[in-house]
Amino acid sequence: MTRFGKTVVEGALGRTKPVIRWGLGHALPRAVLLRQARRGDLQGRLVDDAAAGRDLTGLFDEIRAAGPVARTRFGWITTHHTAVREVLSSDDFRTGVLGSDGSALGRLMEWSAGEYLHPVRPPSLLAVNPPEHTRYRKLVTGVFTARAVEQLRGRVQAIADEVLGRIDPAGPVDLVESYCGLLPVTVISEILGVPAADVGKVLSLGAAAAPSLDLGLGWRTFRDVETALAEFDTWLGEHLDHLRRHPGDDLFSRLVAARDDGVGLTEAELKSTAGLVLAAGFETTVNLLGSGIALLTERPDQLAVLRERPELWSNAVEEVLRHDPPVLLTGRVAVRATEVAGVPVPRGAVVTTVLAGANRDPGVFTDPATFNVTREGARNHVSFGAGRHHCLGATLARMEGEIGLRTIFDRFPALALSPGSRRRETRILRGYEYLPATLA
Repeated sequence: MTRFGKTVVEGALGRTKPVIRWGLGHALPRAVLLRQARRGDLQGRLVDDAAAGRDLTGLFDEIRAAGPVARTRFGWITTHHTAVREVLSSDDFRTGVLGSDGSALGRLMEWSAGEYLHPVRPPSLLAVNPPEHTRYRKLVTGVFTARAVEQLRGRVQAIADEVLGRIDPAGPVDLVESYCGLLPVTVISEILGVPAADVGKVLSLGAAAAPSLDLGLGWRTFRDVETALAEFDTWLGEHLDHLRRHPGDDLFSRLVAARDDGVGLTEAELKSTAGLVLAAGFETTVNLLGSGIALLTERPDQLAVLRERPELWSNAVEEVLRHDPPVLLTGRVAVRATEVAGVPVPRGAVVTTVLAGANRDPGVFTDPATFNVTREGARNHVSFGAGRHHCLGATLARMEGEIGLRTIFDRFPALALSPGSRRRETRILRGYEYLPATLA
């Protein structure tokens, strides 16, 4: 083949790879799940109903009634609180993505993978397993300690005040765009040590990259996500070089310098951690804030309790996380034949743990469908997962949720939602895409 011919072929293959990534990672799973939903499959119905914004309470109960771990066309599924914790904490299971089993499909996925890092693919903390995960997480948690995050409280409060101060209370406002999104991504920018001149760029990239954590994206959204991740990867390489030469007092500078027995994180691991902080930290917290605002404005009796007893705000955040968590479900792959809650599960089986369903388990939560800011044991939810992959940003999310919700209701006590709010058409991520309101 001539050099020209080789260039043409390579170019054609390069253009084909994104289509294959989208087809295998989004279009095919979406089509299969939809077809099985029409046939009554529990997992297919769950994902389809979630994307349509339907109330999932009855379906959670139906899945629970099918057994501690129910069989579906895709593997196993559970909404039992005990079974969810068992799967997420057991060494018999590992994280994994479609085609991560070395099969022909897996090799095709690997061949078509993008050159940039992705928050749900290795070396992301969400996607690696021991022993790599053990070393990796030790270094990260050594920097993102609860104490280090708590020291950000004053700055998070200042950012919330600044963002709200820029909103004109006289006119209608979309709270997702004007507040729920701006607060977490501004905090993330400071954690990553983003220079003031680049904050706007990171804000836009964070919003665009966040759907990377979801399943069944449409082609246009998928391409927007890939473009954002590629741009962030390029920017991050330059930013890391800057931090090595001029370290700051931000947490990411500390992570760049962190060592365990003289060994730090690789360039890929540092980039992956930053990408995960950007995508996961943005998406989960914007959903937490939006859902919390909606729940409290729709239930003025609960908001009245918080105004009388402000010490309950932290518990209210736990109840928001329990009642309407930012993430619907997560999955694990069995590395060996095992049992879950007494149910045999074969090696290689995929078990879907429905976090939102476990949070409605009546065996753990009294009257689970009711939103109650005074609920005892609200913190027993599994919205941050469990086991070795328990959410690294849980402490920060809780703080942002508490400060963000308390501050907006303190500043705008007459806040009321307007007609036209819209839930996200996502299958795994849960939250509001549009939340119109009046503030005065």
